[in-house]
Amino acid sequence: MTTKGETLYPLKFQPMLKPVIWGGSAISRFKNIQPVQEGIGESWEVSGMKGEASVVSNGYLKGKSLEELIIEHQGSLLGESIHKRFEETFPLLIKLIDAQEALSIQVHPDDKLAKERHDSFGKTEMWYVIRATPGAYLYSGFKHSITPEEYVEKVNDNTLTDALQRYEVKEGDVFFLPAGRVHAIGAGCFMAEIQQTSNITYRIFDYNRKDAAGKTRELHTDLAKDAIDFRVYNSYQTHYIRGMNQSVELVTSPFFTTSLLELDESITCDYRNIDSFIVYICVKGSATLKDDRGYTVEATRGESILIPANRQWMEIMPDGHCTLLETRP
Repeated sequence: MTTKGETLYPLKFQPMLKPVIWGGSAISRFKNIQPVQEGIGESWEVSGMKGEASVVSNGYLKGKSLEELIIEHQGSLLGESIHKRFEETFPLLIKLIDAQEALSIQVHPDDKLAKERHDSFGKTEMWYVIRATPGAYLYSGFKHSITPEEYVEKVNDNTLTDALQRYEVKEGDVFFLPAGRVHAIGAGCFMAEIQQTSNITYRIFDYNRKDAAGKTRELHTDLAKDAIDFRVYNSYQTHYIRGMNQSVELVTSPFFTTSLLELDESITCDYRNIDSFIVYICVKGSATLKDDRGYTVEATRGESILIPANRQWMEIMPDGHCTLLETRP
């Protein structure tokens, strides 16, 4: 590890708020951003996307971009194995999503197709539902088998949703979406999204709606056909057993591992066998995080904290009841 890594500490970042036609005000209210902003669909919490890298908001590194920090600190920040695998690219994109209206029916390419078409990573992702209004729903995967030809027919006659599995959702629901799975977030969902560093979306159907300029958004029906996994699976929802004051694994994949921490007392997380950074996303309450070098940081609702890979352990001290998502590549 580089000696420069000694200067690192748990990092917070300025959220990047994304206005979209389907967004609302829940992100501003959840993160206590004043004045409240309407029409915000996404907050990019931790991003290494080219041209849209997160900027540090705490400590003496305030104002530095995540891109700059990776170049300067390399394996001390990312983890030596992660840096070797991804070089100067931060491998995850962490978001909050507020769907005031339904998002388009869409799909994302896998690594192979994304590399061929876009010189990019693919986009496997997961959702953790933070809040849901009564009747809130989402689509994930096919409920019965269809062929690529039937897919085209259903897109053309606006009946593709009839072939998709629809779920009414509630707080705490989890969905893992490998690249190739057709999906959509419905109205009334507020969630955390953890994904590969990629912004490639093939929009299949957008309900024929128009943007502020009166134009319909571009569709990618043909591109999507080559990306879709047409197989049918028994279930598209991730089930888990909740437990207090322990790490509950939600998703393990080649792209990220995510766990849930529901706390009402202090716990210590041991990182000695993990050669990777950790991101904590505070989805309820607040907590103080203290690392093995004595650095402390407050995590309040709606904040994400990046823990450098050169930390050995972290004590998490909740202020009453606190819920965190913990993720790493």
